[in-house]
Amino acid sequence: MDPISLQLGTRNLHGWLVRLLSRNLEWLDAKVKLFLPNVDLGSEYQAPDPTQRVILHLQKLHTQGPTTWKSFIQGVCMELDVPMDMEVLLMSTWGHEDGFPSLLEIGKESRSDSQLHPGLKRTYQSCGSSPRRKQLRKQQQELAKRYLQLLRTSVQQRYGDRTPGLGQPLAFHQVYVPPILQWSRASAPFHTQEGATTGDPKAEDGADVNIRDLFSTKASKGPRVTVLLGKAGMGKTTLAHRLCQKWADGQLDRFQAVFLFEFRQLNLITGSLTLPQLLFDVHLRPEASPEAIFQHLKENAEGILLIFDGLDEILQPCSDKETADPEDPASALTLFSRLCRGTLLPGCWVMATSRPGKLPACLPTEAATVHMWGFDGPRVEEYVNHFFSDQPSREAALAELRVDRCLWSMCAVPALCQVACLCLHHLLPGRSPGQAAALLPTMTQNYVQMLLALDPQGVLQAEPLLGLGEVALSGLESGKVIFSTGDIPASTLAFGDALGLLTSFCVCTGPGHQDKGYAFSHLSLQEFFAALHLMTRPQVDREALSQHVTLHSRWVQRTKARLGLSDHLPTFLAGLASRACCSFLSLLAQREEEWVAARQEIVLQALKKLATRRLTGPKIVELCHCVGETQEPELASFMAHSLPQQLPFHNFLLTYADMASLTNILGHRDGPIHLDFEGCPLEPRCPETLAGCGQVENLRLAGSKITARGISHLVQALPFCPQLEEVSFQDNQLKDKEVLNIVKVLSCLPRLQKLDLSRNNVSVSTLLSLTKVAVTCPTIKMLQVRETDLIFLLSPPTETAAELQGDPDLKGNANQRKEAQRRSLALRLQKCQLGVHDVEVLIAQLQEGPQLDEVDLSGNQLKDEGCQLMAEATPQLHITKKLDLSDNGLSVAGVLSVLSVVSTCQTLAELHISLLHKTVVFTFAPELEEQEGIQKRATFPDSLTFQMPSEPSLRSPRIRLTHCALQAQRLELLCKALGGSCRLGHLDLSGNALGDEGVALLAQLLPGLGSLQSLNLSENRLSLEGVLSLTQCFSTLPWLLHLEFSSASQHIILRGDKRGSLKECQLEPLSLSHLCKSLEKCPGPLEVQLSCEVLSDQSLETLLHHLPQLPQLSLLQLSQTQLPPGSPLLLADLFSLCPQVQKVDLRSLRHLTLHLRSSEEQEDGCCWFTDCGLRQEHVEPLCCLLSKCEDLNQLDLSANLLGDDGLRCLLECLPKVPISGSLNLSHNSMSQESVLCLVEALPSCPRVQEASVNLGSKQSFWIHFSRQEEAGKTLRLSECHFKPEHMPRLAASLNQALQLAELTLTWCFPGLEQLIVLLSLLTWPTGVLTLRVEEPWVGRAGLLSLLEVCAQASGNITEISISETQKQLCIQLEFPHQENPEAVALRLAHCDLGTHQNLLARRLMETCARLRQLSLSQVNLCDAGSLLLQSLLLSLSELKNFRLTYSCVSSKGLAHLTSGLSHCHLLEELDLSNNQFGDEGTKVLLGALEGKCRLKRLDLSHLPLGGSTLAVLTQGLGHMTLLQSLRLSHNQIGNTGAQDLAAVLPGLPELRKIDLSANGIGPAGGARLAESLTLCRHLEELMLGCNALEDCTALGLAKGLPQHLRVLHLPSSHLSPEGMLSLGQALDGSPHVEEISLAENSLAGGVPRFHQGLPVLRQLDLVSCEIDNQTAKPLAASFVLCPALEKIMLSWNLLGDEAAAELARVLPQMGRLKRVDLEKNRITAYGAWLLAEGLAQGSGIQVIRLWNNPIPPDMAQHLQNQEPRLDFAFFDNQPQVIPRST
Repeated sequence: MDPISLQLGTRNLHGWLVRLLSRNLEWLDAKVKLFLPNVDLGSEYQAPDPTQRVILHLQKLHTQGPTTWKSFIQGVCMELDVPMDMEVLLMSTWGHEDGFPSLLEIGKESRSDSQLHPGLKRTYQSCGSSPRRKQLRKQQQELAKRYLQLLRTSVQQRYGDRTPGLGQPLAFHQVYVPPILQWSRASAPFHTQEGATTGDPKAEDGADVNIRDLFSTKASKGPRVTVLLGKAGMGKTTLAHRLCQKWADGQLDRFQAVFLFEFRQLNLITGSLTLPQLLFDVHLRPEASPEAIFQHLKENAEGILLIFDGLDEILQPCSDKETADPEDPASALTLFSRLCRGTLLPGCWVMATSRPGKLPACLPTEAATVHMWGFDGPRVEEYVNHFFSDQPSREAALAELRVDRCLWSMCAVPALCQVACLCLHHLLPGRSPGQAAALLPTMTQNYVQMLLALDPQGVLQAEPLLGLGEVALSGLESGKVIFSTGDIPASTLAFGDALGLLTSFCVCTGPGHQDKGYAFSHLSLQEFFAALHLMTRPQVDREALSQHVTLHSRWVQRTKARLGLSDHLPTFLAGLASRACCSFLSLLAQREEEWVAARQEIVLQALKKLATRRLTGPKIVELCHCVGETQEPELASFMAHSLPQQLPFHNFLLTYADMASLTNILGHRDGPIHLDFEGCPLEPRCPETLAGCGQVENLRLAGSKITARGISHLVQALPFCPQLEEVSFQDNQLKDKEVLNIVKVLSCLPRLQKLDLSRNNVSVSTLLSLTKVAVTCPTIKMLQVRETDLIFLLSPPTETAAELQGDPDLKGNANQRKEAQRRSLALRLQKCQLGVHDVEVLIAQLQEGPQLDEVDLSGNQLKDEGCQLMAEATPQLHITKKLDLSDNGLSVAGVLSVLSVVSTCQTLAELHISLLHKTVVFTFAPELEEQEGIQKRATFPDSLTFQMPSEPSLRSPRIRLTHCALQAQRLELLCKALGGSCRLGHLDLSGNALGDEGVALLAQLLPGLGSLQSLNLSENRLSLEGVLSLTQCFSTLPWLLHLEFSSASQHIILRGDKRGSLKECQLEPLSLSHLCKSLEKCPGPLEVQLSCEVLSDQSLETLLHHLPQLPQLSLLQLSQTQLPPGSPLLLADLFSLCPQVQKVDLRSLRHLTLHLRSSEEQEDGCCWFTDCGLRQEHVEPLCCLLSKCEDLNQLDLSANLLGDDGLRCLLECLPKVPISGSLNLSHNSMSQESVLCLVEALPSCPRVQEASVNLGSKQSFWIHFSRQEEAGKTLRLSECHFKPEHMPRLAASLNQALQLAELTLTWCFPGLEQLIVLLSLLTWPTGVLTLRVEEPWVGRAGLLSLLEVCAQASGNITEISISETQKQLCIQLEFPHQENPEAVALRLAHCDLGTHQNLLARRLMETCARLRQLSLSQVNLCDAGSLLLQSLLLSLSELKNFRLTYSCVSSKGLAHLTSGLSHCHLLEELDLSNNQFGDEGTKVLLGALEGKCRLKRLDLSHLPLGGSTLAVLTQGLGHMTLLQSLRLSHNQIGNTGAQDLAAVLPGLPELRKIDLSANGIGPAGGARLAESLTLCRHLEELMLGCNALEDCTALGLAKGLPQHLRVLHLPSSHLSPEGMLSLGQALDGSPHVEEISLAENSLAGGVPRFHQGLPVLRQLDLVSCEIDNQTAKPLAASFVLCPALEKIMLSWNLLGDEAAAELARVLPQMGRLKRVDLEKNRITAYGAWLLAEGLAQGSGIQVIRLWNNPIPPDMAQHLQNQEPRLDFAFFDNQPQVIPRST
């Protein structure tokens, strides 16, 4: 074609192309975005004219160059509907780079005629239908083939013979040694063996036989994503490069292309990318047609592998917002997310590497996880063999590693293994064996030696090293691991590059933008240099340095998007803080070693501070690494002892190095530790580190994904952990072989108590192997298997049994130890799919085994045959407690075969079979001779079970065949099967289908079953007639005494106790007559319970009519039965009709109980009609009927409707009713009228002894009677709220009640005016009345007002008691009033009072002339009151008792009071305690003691006695020869006062009680007192507690204790065991001592030891005396010698289980003991159980207090349920408990 034609054709072709694309604008827009992602298409490219828009787009594409234009034309031909001739024209013109004419002129010229050639149209044809398309497809394949070959060549050139990694190696050639790889258990899509490893350590270099397993899968669709997890230095990046190299070498032939991307480089790309740009611009760009090549990759995605290294290093977060088109440009992480989810390149393989921790949410849940564990021993050896070229060097290096365990464990990390080999290569020449490894004790020192080894000059170059440190730290702080040329100084860059510390590579910062980047050869190297910078730069101050000593969690916080980069920075800082690094740092920093040591101390102190915190599992592991790096034993010991006993590690990956560092720290710990690894993936070699770690007591590996290899390591390590008590392998998916291997080590763990293998994969055959182990292993006491649960419980050896029970002293004698060796086994195999054959094997095993506590085979598949086999084998299996065959498919026919065990097994206690509930349970009781031994060796509860010793053997077994569909025709076979046993006790046939016919047949067969104790026929479809027919059995069966029937619930029981019950039946008169006639033949005594909905009058009369014919009847009950309204009258008449009726109790007309007595019994009758709707009209007939009863003791008419009128009627009839006890009229709607009627009726009811009424919320109304008329009645009225108009009537009624002795009025008067009126109107001809008023206004009225009230009394007042706080006024009135005008005139002549007070004083002196007792408590005595009181005291010639306590009196008032008391010469009691008078006031008041020769009781407690006041007291005491009681407690008399008192005490011959507690008396005063007190021969009570008396006082008292001593209190007296022993010897045998208190003295080993005992001792207080187990035995023996003991207080001591055992032994011998306090001791659940056993033997104790002993709450609750008298509560609210009967 000539040029003109070509130009013309090109113009026409351009016009046709514009028209085509105008119809496909959306397609064109997408292509423009694809080819021009970074070009801003402004508004000019969005022209409304389609033609203009297309031309602009074409011009922009054409300007991009021939490659872009060619790719665009190819896309037009392949994707749009282009005619064949135009397709050929387009491809021939523009499909090659040489066909690239300018479109500018063409476009301009063709715009006008672009519409002229519409072109040809044809339907779309597939590529296969077009030869041209086939040619294009072939061309595309050729392009792809060339690109893939180019890609492979590029990879080969990149690696060549170099080791794959981040760049060139450090200094030496290296050969790749594959690390250990382990599939995660959750990697379901992968088809490979669990725990497969890549590489064979024995294989030749490069022969990686299992690497294909990384990419084998069963899934054919969906994303194929693999996540490779490994800690820093494990070789993740190296493996990624290794995969690329293997693909390039043709070893991964399943992949056509492998692309490797590093996220640390992708972070540098800030813009958005499409996937083609990521593949071709960032990785390798095709030579031509990238779109065609990308299309080929899409079509062959299953052969494409994309590797993303460093997923944990991403900087940008993963966006949750997705665009509609997955091919839109996005960030690198978003593209990665689309690849993982399959929205981009569906079907391709994606592999990502990451450190463990928080992974992006873009990863699909079905992604497979592979754990990289680094090197094991063989791999380390292989690496060393490849690293060292000559044999001697290899052997020397391996020898160094094998000797140094720490260095060997570090080599488990491949990166550290490389560093260690480099250091050994440098250090080995010229050194003797062991010296090289000694220089490499830590990871940090390996890096230090590496620096020394890399420097070719052999001289440490400080400046460039510090420069690298500055770069490293700035990068870590900013999150940068790739540096540009401008980030690193040139000299530093050259230095790092020369030594291989830095690597250089080409990085892509965007499409078409390349730059050179630098990085440290490994991230840990960057952290090491950052640590060097922190330790050596003075610019880093103390605070900044300590802030970098921090611990990083493996779990990223919610506020952080990714893991940090400084994993090892704190570890390197800790390592540099080692003393061994001091000289190195000094040389590097060019500072003195003292400066370096100070920097190191900052790090050590920061670590010590971290060790005291409560840390999570990952931080504990990191801290262990840090502390180990410091090489400081003291710091390691401090951390080890700071760790809690329970050490949890949950849900993070643990390597061999982690475990090694942890066990290294634990090696410095003395106490036990519990390690809990839950959900932690463990490196297979991790268990090796536990060998020799004797501190581990509990080891829990739940969900730790431990492999078979890990189990083999663990089995080898466990025997070296002898202290293990509990091991758990829950949820590890262990197979049979691993489980059996674990069980083999049971015999090697002497202290093991529990092995948990739950939630693993165990077959039935393996389960039977485990049962054989359980039978043969002497330490196993239980094997529990239920579905996924599999637990072994073991008992420790005999020599440690006592220790494991919690008390090292409980060892017992030789016979007890022999009993403890008798082994018993519990076997629980529930829901294990066991069949008949398995049972045969199991029986053969058990027959040769030990005694069995329990065998549980419930939930299996035994069927009839298997159940029968087990039942027949039972007598030979020696089962002592239970055999459970429930839910095993037993049929009705199989029930009879199982019953054979009833006659063959002598120890059967109960057999329960219920086919409906699938229950088959045998319960056994041991032989009688075995019970004592079983109780002795009963181990107290373990973590799974709580089993008390078995109850005494039941001589008669209980057979329960419930809900077994038994019918009448099977009864004969059943009775035949049961007839062989003459021991049958209880038979339960409830829930069957016997009916009336079956019951009738059973009644005939029952005599053949022997003497039963009970028979249950409930729920057998019986009618009332059928039940009544059973009454004939009362005469045929001697054992039958009880028949209980409920029609509604079909409850039918025949028992041997004496009671009958018919419930929820229709009790018609005819049925009742039939019943009563049947009961007439029954022997007595008989109890009958009846129940129905409604009982008619006729039925009740019928029943009551037959009562006289039932003399053997003792109880008749009608419950839940509606009785007729006239029932109370019918029942009241019963006392006269049926004399044997003793008690009638009718409640709410629904519950009736009749108690009947035999002819020999003579008890008074009781009648209770509560809530029966009784009204006034019922009172008179009721009293008339009750009057016929001669011996009525109680009548209860509460909660009826009597009201005031009913009460009035009742009080009128009351003299006719012979009540001798009480009458209850509470809750009968009564008012003040009823109270007044009661008071008026008192004279007419001479037998009324007491009446109490409360009209408040309590609504109580009680009247108590005596059998004969007695004087001294009591009337208590509460909350009656009398009004003024009631006062005259109340006073008039009281004036008639001359036998009234005490009247109490509580909340009855609104004010004192009503009381004044009452007192003024109350006049008796003769007698004494005590009036007690309790009102709120008493506390507000004041003393003067209250005395004014007293002055209004008509009679003489002989006693006055006022308490303002208690709001109580009490006066005693004596009638008639006696005048004494001479005495009044005499007193008034000496008074200077005002007019009103003059009159008040005159009146008081008249009414109180005979006052004998004046008591004022908690009053505020003003000056006017004290002056009045002075005047009153002057006139009280008969006053004997004066009390003024807890009151406030002024100094002037004290003078008045003293003046008045000085004239009361007849005083016998003076109580001035608990007042705050002050020293001067007290001294003034004590002046009143002068002349008080008749004083018998003096109480001056809680006063400021001391100094001059005490001198006044002692002077006064000298004249009180009649003094019997002296109380001076809680003063401060001290030694001086004690010595002064000691001089006076012998002059008080009648002294019986002295209290000097809390007076600051020391040994000197105490010794003098003791000497003096021995001369007080009549002394009965001695209280000297809370004084520092010491032993000299005790020894003095012991020399001459008063012979009449009853009470001795010496708490908190600083007594020692020596003093206590002497005092105990003196007390021994004392006939009168009732109470001893020695609390809060150090008496360990010195508690009283009695030989003769104290016959009347009631209470002993030894609280907080440091009493331990050693003292318990002699102390308990002393208790027995005190038969009257009622209360023993031993709280807050050191008593353990041995002491509890001693107490339990003596409890049954102490018949009067009521309470034992054992709070805050060391008694465990075992000791508490022993105490419960002691209580069960007949003790009368009401409560044993056990609060705050080491007993778990659930155990305490169980014990209290078993024995309610054990009280574990904080508050002492234990109710009174009736002791058990023996």
